[in-house]
Amino acid sequence: MQVTLETTTGLERRMRISVPAERLETQVDEKLRQTARQVRLKGFRPGKVPMKEVKRRFGDGIRQEVSSELIQSSFSEAISERSVSPAGTPQIEDVRIEPGKDLEFTAVFEVFPEVSPGDFGAIEVERPVAEVTDSDIDEMITRLRQQRTEFAETDRAAAAEDQVNLDFEGFVDGEAFEGNKAEGADIVIGSGRMIPGFEDGLKGLSAGDEKDIDVTFPDDYQVDDLAGKAAVFKVRVNRVSESVEPELNDEFFKQFGVEEGGMEAFREEVRSNMGRELENAVLNKVKTQVMDGLLAVTEVQVPRALVSSDIDRLRRDAITQFGGGAQLDPSMLPAEMFEKQATRRVSLGLILNAVVEKTDLQVDDDLVRAKIEKMASSYDEPEQVVNFYYSNEQQLAQIRNMVLEEQVVGLILDQAKVTDVTMKYADAVKPPETEADDEADADADADGSAGS
Repeated sequence: MQVTLETTTGLERRMRISVPAERLETQVDEKLRQTARQVRLKGFRPGKVPMKEVKRRFGDGIRQEVSSELIQSSFSEAISERSVSPAGTPQIEDVRIEPGKDLEFTAVFEVFPEVSPGDFGAIEVERPVAEVTDSDIDEMITRLRQQRTEFAETDRAAAAEDQVNLDFEGFVDGEAFEGNKAEGADIVIGSGRMIPGFEDGLKGLSAGDEKDIDVTFPDDYQVDDLAGKAAVFKVRVNRVSESVEPELNDEFFKQFGVEEGGMEAFREEVRSNMGRELENAVLNKVKTQVMDGLLAVTEVQVPRALVSSDIDRLRRDAITQFGGGAQLDPSMLPAEMFEKQATRRVSLGLILNAVVEKTDLQVDDDLVRAKIEKMASSYDEPEQVVNFYYSNEQQLAQIRNMVLEEQVVGLILDQAKVTDVTMKYADAVKPPETEADDEADADADADGSAGS
């Protein structure tokens, strides 16, 4: 087999491969003999079909099949022989398949870049320092009650934050328009669900009241025919309901897994969950700054094939996230939507791998066990969760990769310029303005836990 390798531009390589005709013909003949033994043709006994007839009927197809297999296998041999590492699937060009002649083709591909991590000492990190105070817990409990607010019918007139059940019909220039009416609609005053002016027009109305509300559709309204138009909505109020927050009692506490101990136990549960949220938030903020710093101090050429592959994955994730499933084609989403994120993710992956190789860093199995046990601690039967991870190779590999990445972050922090910044709990848990998916933490409180 003859191989020539050419560097074109940047990371791109062109590899011309020539496979001896003898090797191709030998494999074609073997495939023809296998076919002759297995094929069933009318007029011939099984296994007795003449080779001439097999070649006539199946020769071209078999030659194409064998050639395709040879292209794959010979490419693998060639990259091993030349010690190159393709980044992504090669593009096969200029294929020549002729009986009695060498099989020739060109493989165009990108290689992984050589990455030299920059100076970790030049990376600056501001590490949040905060604690969960009693007032923070009070605010969280207030928020938890508000999230579980219910509405109870009242005889008084509607006010801000009340829920009004009403029938309405709208007109523009005295004419009805599509979607202009509804019956039994629940509108919370101040929710911003309706066009400006509509909800304010409900204030002061009681059950049974009727009113014409004058409004103007916004200039950027999604229906062009209505944008900027004045309208009149005739409304009739069916009932007015006021918001009622749940009482802080045992029934409320049980929603968060607190079966006994009353308010004291509930506050402790809230404090515990807020503490975990704070810890995760600080880790994520520090990690994000470390990743930003790595990108700033390290030059890296990014293989376009890897970026394209990650864009496709992000497209599929977006479709799944928004419930598109098999009904939507991910390619409908413009690649530009994910270009920046994919490039960042690929760049960081290359840099992190380089750091691991340079430092000969090995994943710490004790840290892996601690990570899994911590994740399992919020479940009713943590031992089952631990066993699940250790019996599932794919899940365990994800945790090991996560821990190794955290070890890299710790290694860099030991050399980086780290400044502790004291701040309030609310500021510490606020997400960074730009936080990419590649820095998302797998640690999460169980659904329904207090403070989540």
